Amino acid sequence: MNRYVVVGGGIVGLAVAHRLLLDRPGASVTVLEKENRVGTHQTGHNSGVIHSGIYYRPGSDRARLCVAGARSMVEFCQKHGVPVEVCGKLIVATSEAELPRLRVLAERAQANGVPAQMLSAAAAREREPEVSCLAALHVESTGITDFGAVCEVLAGLVREHGGEVRLGTRVTALNGGIRTADGEQVPADLVINCAGLFSDRLAGKPREVRIVPFRGEYFHVRRPLVRTLVYPVPDPALPFLGVHLTRGIDGSLHAGPNAVLALAREGYTWRRFSARDLAAVAGYPGMWRLARKHLRTGIAEVRRSLSRRRFAADLARLVPAIQPADLVRAPAGVRAQAIGRDGALLDDFLLVRRPGQVHVLNAPSPAATSSLEIARWIVDGLPT
Repeated sequence: MNRYVVVGGGIVGLAVAHRLLLDRPGASVTVLEKENRVGTHQTGHNSGVIHSGIYYRPGSDRARLCVAGARSMVEFCQKHGVPVEVCGKLIVATSEAELPRLRVLAERAQANGVPAQMLSAAAAREREPEVSCLAALHVESTGITDFGAVCEVLAGLVREHGGEVRLGTRVTALNGGIRTADGEQVPADLVINCAGLFSDRLAGKPREVRIVPFRGEYFHVRRPLVRTLVYPVPDPALPFLGVHLTRGIDGSLHAGPNAVLALAREGYTWRRFSARDLAAVAGYPGMWRLARKHLRTGIAEVRRSLSRRRFAADLARLVPAIQPADLVRAPAGVRAQAIGRDGALLDDFLLVRRPGQVHVLNAPSPAATSSLEIARWIVDGLPT
């Protein structure tokens, strides 16, 4: 009997464990999660958006798995009673300079098989009366759900199928076997590292890529100014989508996120600081190369982080009615972003397969959307 151990009880790790139990009958599957509940970090701080796959390079794993994942995630939620809604979203161009980029997105939607329709400014306002734009792209397959609830369902399914989800179990090393913080050695024939923000450390700090934490800060919006989701046209040089407006599955409206370097791998506030984590970032050549490329953008993100007025002003480009008084600080998230030694932000999911090990080294957004398909991709590639 094969013994599989999955490190990390976020949505990707739990989806992998569930897929193993479905595809490898009789296998022993254990999930090791350092926190006392599943889905605590990236999954638990997610905006809840089921992404369509429109942004990603055609032919990339990210595009393929997101488009398929959007369908399978909706089906999973419907089957297991997790609240879900396919509400669509608008990507809006607010300047002449953004119109060519919006048309490129429309072409990318077609290439990726994402249903999307170009709208005039008047047609966009029919859908979202408070929106101001020159044109918009309506993306039909975008949805919303509660990914934390998905994690709870997946954990329950893992247990129902004979697997184990061990909480409060922090893995400290994978070389020479799985070792936990309390000195336990966990036996395994194959370990799958889905540790998110700590995945590169458990992989032995691979030279070619390193995880750098970026904090995304959110606000709740007091007034129901939009009915669905409203996004700006993204900067193609960055993996971040810009501050936008999203509606939660509970009907709440929130805005964000921006993207600032976190001062710790779990640095959800400016006050959360780790000398070890900062030293790791400062000692990685790729981070300095990234900083030189995007210094102006980084400064702008920090200024917006420190000013609710600036945050509101950026949102007002999309919805002019938004005022600083409409924004109430909400919990932030931290994105585990892989960076190469050349300073490039990896734009695709990254798996590293070694004898007896699989390391998921880049799975930022849309990993939650794609999680069921990422799991299938990983398990299909394992030796039988």
